Amino acid sequence: MSGRDRTDGGAGTAVERPQGGDAVEELEAAAADYEAAQAAIGEVGRETLETLDDRHRTARNLLLEYRDKATDTGAQEFLNFAQFKQQFTNHVEGLDDDLPRRGAFETALEAVDKTRLSEDDFERALDALEPAAALAERLADESAARDRLTAAISDARKRRQEHADAVDRCDRLLELGEADLEAPVDVLRDPIETWNDAVREAIATLRTDASARELFTVLERAERYPLVDLDAPPEPLASYVEREPAGEESVARLLEYADFSRSKLEHYVEDPAAFRRGVATERTYLERLDAEGLTVDWPPPPAEEVPWLVRELRGVATGLVADDAVATLRSFATLARDRDRYDRLRDAAVARDRLDETDRERLESGAVEAERAEHRDAIERIDEALEAAPAP
Repeated sequence: MSGRDRTDGGAGTAVERPQGGDAVEELEAAAADYEAAQAAIGEVGRETLETLDDRHRTARNLLLEYRDKATDTGAQEFLNFAQFKQQFTNHVEGLDDDLPRRGAFETALEAVDKTRLSEDDFERALDALEPAAALAERLADESAARDRLTAAISDARKRRQEHADAVDRCDRLLELGEADLEAPVDVLRDPIETWNDAVREAIATLRTDASARELFTVLERAERYPLVDLDAPPEPLASYVEREPAGEESVARLLEYADFSRSKLEHYVEDPAAFRRGVATERTYLERLDAEGLTVDWPPPPAEEVPWLVRELRGVATGLVADDAVATLRSFATLARDRDRYDRLRDAAVARDRLDETDRERLESGAVEAERAEHRDAIERIDEALEAAPAP
């Protein structure tokens, strides 16, 4: 029941080619659009465009507001008409003389400068404002271009990371490809398998022959050793095993009890309800309880981790395994002290484990080196595009 993985990340898989060219093209296009949008604003002036946008919005809102309520013949409609004419006229006549597209406002005013208005008059006035709207739209164009540039930068950075990850995978493949596949890895495998077999047998025996309380003592001891990945019993289960007589039964026996009916269970435990709360609800934990957290992984961990791992495994497994198994574990730690030899054997073990036939063919053909070069080139192109892109 171990989630420990003390070996290196997997490298023996085909390296994908994430598409980076599209990201560069999109970033360059987005940067060009943004710069063009900024230049278009610069031709007029940002403050001037913001003023034009505000004046256009006010004029358009007046036209839309009164289009339906100032086009009939009732008294209220006439009052609305008078209010509209005054507000719209004051708005247009109050515009600065040098406001761009001022003539569009004046044309709109001419369209509604009548004693009676129809919806068509309002529509003509709205159409007349279009030149002003089109010029003010440069602000919105810049905002849209900024959003596009921001998204393009984010995507380019994501693509760059994908290429960097691919380079790392290629590097690891090439490193594994240099391993001596003929090296005698059994020098490492034999003591590991001896220890693993011994500790698996010990835990299996505890499950069937020892009390759950005794086994839980081992698990609780493991909590003091961070490199030993044994899950502690859930608190309700641990409490039940500690205080109830049924805790003297083995884990295997407790699992049998968990299948009993309530009436049958009454013959074996003092409080069937407490048993179901504390044990039956945690049967998945008990079923999965094994020795994997006390084993040494294959391929084995890096040399610098071995002394610490061996020390902790011995601390947890005290009294569980025979002395010869402990001596074998110590011999494994001794092997790790000869770093050059250990690393050579470990690299060979990792290579055998991770490299499949396809990987080996790609290494021999130079395909991995070619892919790494492609990814590095893609990273360089993305970096250049990111450096050249304006800040949004």
